[in-house]
Amino acid sequence: MKSQPFSPESPRPPTHRIPDKPKLEGLETRWTLQWESQRTYAFDRHAERDAVFSIDTPPPTVSGSLHVGHVFSYTHTDIIARFQRMRGKTVFYPMGWDDNGLPTERRVENYYGVVCDPEAAYDQDYRASHVAPSERSSFARISRRNFLELCHQLTKIDEIAFRDLFIRLGISVDWSLAYATIDERAQRTSQRALLRNLQRGELYSQQAPCLWDVTFQTAIAQAELEDRDIASAYHDLRFVDADGSGVMVSTTRPELLPSCVALVAHPDDERFRPLIGGRVRCPLFGMDVPVMTHPLADPAKGTGLAMICTFGDLTDVIWWRELNLPTRAVIGKEGRMERGAPDWIEWPEGRSSYLQIAGCTVEEARRRIVGMLAASGDLIGLPRPLTHAVKFFEKGDRPLEIIATRQWYLRNGGRDPALRDELLRSGEALRWYPGFMGSRYANWVGGLNGDWLISRQRVFGVPIPLWYPLDSQGQPDFGAPIRPDESTLPIDPQSHVPPGFAEHQRGQPGGFIGETDIMDTWATSSLTPQIAARWEETDDCFEHVFPMDLRPQGHDIIRTWLFSTVVRSHLETKQLPWKSAMLSGWILDPDRKKMAKSKGNVVTPTALLDAHGSDGVRYWAALGRPGMDAVFDETQMKNGRRLALKLLNVSKFALGFARAPDGILTESLDRAMIGRLAKIVELATTALASLDYSKAIEQTEAFFWWYCDDYVELVKSRAHGTGSGAASAHRALAESLSVLQRLFAPFLPFAAEECWSWWNGLSIHRAPWPDVRSIEALAGPEETIATVDVVSDVLREIRRVKSESKLSMKAGIARLIVSDSAQRLALLQSVQHDLCSAGQVDQIEMTASESFQVSVTLA
Repeated sequence: MKSQPFSPESPRPPTHRIPDKPKLEGLETRWTLQWESQRTYAFDRHAERDAVFSIDTPPPTVSGSLHVGHVFSYTHTDIIARFQRMRGKTVFYPMGWDDNGLPTERRVENYYGVVCDPEAAYDQDYRASHVAPSERSSFARISRRNFLELCHQLTKIDEIAFRDLFIRLGISVDWSLAYATIDERAQRTSQRALLRNLQRGELYSQQAPCLWDVTFQTAIAQAELEDRDIASAYHDLRFVDADGSGVMVSTTRPELLPSCVALVAHPDDERFRPLIGGRVRCPLFGMDVPVMTHPLADPAKGTGLAMICTFGDLTDVIWWRELNLPTRAVIGKEGRMERGAPDWIEWPEGRSSYLQIAGCTVEEARRRIVGMLAASGDLIGLPRPLTHAVKFFEKGDRPLEIIATRQWYLRNGGRDPALRDELLRSGEALRWYPGFMGSRYANWVGGLNGDWLISRQRVFGVPIPLWYPLDSQGQPDFGAPIRPDESTLPIDPQSHVPPGFAEHQRGQPGGFIGETDIMDTWATSSLTPQIAARWEETDDCFEHVFPMDLRPQGHDIIRTWLFSTVVRSHLETKQLPWKSAMLSGWILDPDRKKMAKSKGNVVTPTALLDAHGSDGVRYWAALGRPGMDAVFDETQMKNGRRLALKLLNVSKFALGFARAPDGILTESLDRAMIGRLAKIVELATTALASLDYSKAIEQTEAFFWWYCDDYVELVKSRAHGTGSGAASAHRALAESLSVLQRLFAPFLPFAAEECWSWWNGLSIHRAPWPDVRSIEALAGPEETIATVDVVSDVLREIRRVKSESKLSMKAGIARLIVSDSAQRLALLQSVQHDLCSAGQVDQIEMTASESFQVSVTLA
């Protein structure tokens, strides 16, 4: 769709009268209501795919409040959505709510003072208190069903608050497309995709070591990990070989001594060659364990001889698997030592030693074992303090343990080189903005060491839709899951019954049990393109919008959300879910530290919107470059508010003249200004098309301030006159104003809509984007565009002299002498009347010179 030059013969009727004194107050409320009533941002569900621009909008986690980081990144997406809409696209721009998973459960627990007890009976009359006890031990224990009802209740409240703030910010989503990751459609989509993964062999379950969070009581996936440095210590322990000689081993986890299954050294470490193939006896517990070799053993770490336990860290898991070692687990899911002495400790004194730590927390067991080792003489010297990196769940506050449990895994290339290569090629095919972000994806995929653990031992999430038959002894057959028919989805296996069974057979020999695990929240969020686009629903929306055009998101979740979405789309359709990915950075506080709730340095946006207005806050966000972190800066928000108000005021001035029907651009200054404006439109359009919104606003704003400070002042006197010169000014002002208002519309949607409504009937956000060729047709020859530079240079010198003389800009100038090249003087001569009027110049002289110089004689 092309923009047409302003037509003075048939202006569209305005929707609002030009106010005597334009102001920003009240614009957000008025225009929000009008956009909603007129469905300004509605998606055309009948549009063909090539007429659609579709966005896979990030669904914010609604377990809490929005912060300024949301304002930052969602504004970026909205700028692109508004730009594409003005380019003639029908924009598929949904909003989702990521409302299931650990954050929501934790918020519900703390908000209502409850914990979920799967054994508790459902109370249909239960009403939660809104004043939670201060101590978690006093929280009420309620049934799973009651707890889920509270989760749904609180997320609905949070969603309303989030929606209200997004609307106030001017986010132009089509709210009729909204979804939640726990609603019926999302559950149906998630379960359908998972059943097809299972059918194709991409989903499997196994009993295996997994990283376990003892606080949240759930397994954790590789993508959810982070390393944190903690204080620890090396403990040098004495093992005894067959000759009775002592062998020293260093460990940071002496509490795992009862789970020791071997010692390991590097194959080339000559120090331990006599021990390899033999056995040594563990202190305190008396088990004989083999001494083996493996290339991962580090000769420079500790004594060079490592203790393999099941399981102390991820390296233990590798050694256990590759050396075919037994499993000796002593830490339970609660983070405590198992209560009974394990069978593999046969020595009576060893069993007695174990009973001294049975049931202890890991920390207490470590303290007691160190004391026992010191007393027995098996602790060599004092513990040696060190600081080292330990795995944590990104939302947790205690180190993870490694527990052997039955979990569900989805193949993601971590153990399949062919699939890994396919996913790497997908990353190469995706268009990244900024481009260097693609390397983060490649590094993550290349470093995967296992498949995606997608099951979670929690409550509020999408259930894994399976049941298991029970044999005559009541034991489940996990290898033969019972699947539902897709037509029955979504289902909850803890309340629904599998085909061919009745409810009374639940938990009975010969009957069934339902899967109790839910999907990891990323397993649902990885399907946002399918959920939002209504994959295999009754309408044909999916075919009109998929694959999507754009995935906007933070750079910190490339390894989780972006990669997992690529995996799910690849497994289902063998194609990318979107064409482009636009990454945003973090918000930094004034000390250049990342803003985060956990650090207590976040800023909530409501007060900022009250102080600076939505357009002011959006302006600050727009200055943040794609993929780059930005410092929180209220000064920029103040500048944004000033810019929005200036747009209103200059629009009032430009629209204050009667428009001559034959207003042709006869004046050199007017044509030069339009030519320069055409260049800005070209730059802004190219920048926005390549998702560089910050460059677009910078170029537009720079022109706008020149336009207000120089062009408007230069043309003002002529515009108030009569004749062809005035008509040219009126036409130039109208043309440029139409273009500028539209250039600012994606960034300052409220101010742009307000001043556009003073002379147009349709919303600016449905108006066509300015067309460079139409604007160029009004401009003068290419070489005359430099006229604006010449006249601005002279005007700047005039203002400098008046300012240094502490005079008003309206002070008169008796004589002005301009020395410059013949070419530039010729351009200046064509606009000298406007220059003299703007500068209050009585007499002007021009002299040819190789250098630019201005002499000012004040009146």
